[in-house]
Amino acid sequence: MKLNDKTLVFFGAITALLVVVLTVLSAYSFRSFSLFMAERHARSVAETVKVGLTESMINGIIGKRQQFLARLADVPGVQAVRVVRGPAVVKQFGAGLAQETGADASVETVFGSGREAFEVRDTDRGPIFHAVIPYVATDHGMPNCLQCHTVANDTVLGAVTIDISLTEVRQQGIIAVILVSVSVLGAALLGLLFLRRMLKPLSETAEAVKGVTTLAVGGDFGKRITQRSSDEVGEIAGNINRLMDFLECEVGTIRDRVGQLMGQHAADGGNQLVHTAEMVEGLVEAFQFKQAIEEDQNKIEIYQRLAEVLEKKYDYRHYSLYEVASSKNHMTPIIVDGEVGGGCRWCDQQVLVDATACRARRTGREVNGVDMPGICTMFRPTAGENHICLPINQSGTAGAIVQIVVSPEEAPLAKCMVPFVAVYLREAGPVIEAKRLMEHLRENSMRDAMTGLYNRRFLEEYVTQLVSGSQRRKAPFSVLMLDLDYFKQVNDTHGHEAGDKVIKALAEILVRNVRASDMAVRYGGEEFLMVLMDTGAEAGMQVAEKIRGEVEATKVALPGMVLQKTISIGVSEFPGDSETFWQVVKFADVALYQAKTQGRNRVVRFAREMWNEDGHY
Repeated sequence: MKLNDKTLVFFGAITALLVVVLTVLSAYSFRSFSLFMAERHARSVAETVKVGLTESMINGIIGKRQQFLARLADVPGVQAVRVVRGPAVVKQFGAGLAQETGADASVETVFGSGREAFEVRDTDRGPIFHAVIPYVATDHGMPNCLQCHTVANDTVLGAVTIDISLTEVRQQGIIAVILVSVSVLGAALLGLLFLRRMLKPLSETAEAVKGVTTLAVGGDFGKRITQRSSDEVGEIAGNINRLMDFLECEVGTIRDRVGQLMGQHAADGGNQLVHTAEMVEGLVEAFQFKQAIEEDQNKIEIYQRLAEVLEKKYDYRHYSLYEVASSKNHMTPIIVDGEVGGGCRWCDQQVLVDATACRARRTGREVNGVDMPGICTMFRPTAGENHICLPINQSGTAGAIVQIVVSPEEAPLAKCMVPFVAVYLREAGPVIEAKRLMEHLRENSMRDAMTGLYNRRFLEEYVTQLVSGSQRRKAPFSVLMLDLDYFKQVNDTHGHEAGDKVIKALAEILVRNVRASDMAVRYGGEEFLMVLMDTGAEAGMQVAEKIRGEVEATKVALPGMVLQKTISIGVSEFPGDSETFWQVVKFADVALYQAKTQGRNRVVRFAREMWNEDGHY
């Protein structure tokens, strides 16, 4: 229902209710007034009867009282007047006339109470007002009732009954009520007509506002409202038109500016307000994403957040995240289809060893296999999939590649989402580059400059992760403490340059004898430490013996001579020897000391008897 109709219905209902209420009140008021006037009329007639009867007694013409009462009945509105003798008068003077006896119930009630009684009775001649007014004896005034009546003061001598017709009064009342109702109804109808005329501009303007705002919600701000008046309603129409002008201009400007920030041209069709809101929301979420990744500890966490965005926000099920090595021409799969460290699944393996084979890496631009199938020869679909590759540019080159793989059915929607994904990648690029630089600097600070092995600082930072991993897997690891025999003589005899060559040769031997999960540390000077993961002491002894043999067989070429050295090694096990890492290191050092004291160039496994209660060996 429209506003105009609802307003008219509301005020019509109020008017109808008002007419009903006024009609009821008018009828009630007229009835009450009619009964009040009938009561006054009855009292006047009763008083006239009392005075007339008293005068008749004084003048000795009481026998003609019936004629007097008959004349009173001819008074307009009075139907009947009757005098009924009370028991005291009947006792003193007899029953009197026939009309003066035979009291009804209302008269008997008045005789008993001494108070007036009034009621409305319905008769064949119409409604009448029946009044019963007592005639009470009193010794006050003139004449004194007690002079003629032998009764006590305030005795009811009789009662006057008067019947007053209400038919004419009722008719007049109905006419009056009808006139009042018709007058009120007429005034109300005129008011409603005037109200409708006053509401018409408002309802038309409201309808126009509804149409304009409905279109505005749909992104169309071109509709305007006709200004029908110069009052407040007209001002509303003018303000709405100015608002639409402003929105049409500013939303378009915001849409274009946001499109520039996102690298996306905003289309002119569709709901521009929704498009603009979506782009702004995308920028806000990308900004929040950037804040989050800036606080991440390393680049892997950033890649995982990117993967979460691809999966949960854009519902990509198949994708790859590749990182391009900064110093080598190869790519490493970081996350593939949600699997961290997954293999190269959607591309030719060649991209792993030759990064320039990847078109996105080589050009640094988006590669859209949806619009141009086969554009990249390295893509390897399994069931007719398409791909879109987006570079994460760092310092002008592609430092990482995001590959989105979709089915032909998913391709149109995936293509629409690419500009939004690109915003995340643009925000992530500088942060990933900063994290990679920090990791590179941190890696350099934890490696020995001469040998390239980890240094003691790395061991100190890594020990917690090392121990927790071993405890989680419930797998032991061996600690090897290594020390070159008589190394000081090399420096003293042949110089520090010769000593450096020996150290480097030993580092190369250690690297050849460790797995990717193992750790080789230059502990200090000619002393080295090795951690062999998931390796018990017995297997650690075998590795140590192999290293000892290679060192002994290695010949280090010096100017004019060849130098051969030997090495002593101590072996301990975590948690077999101790559940404290540094205690295990200490035990390996104790075993190394035993190897030295037993003649050097040997491997010694730590035994409990090597360590006394005072912590000495």
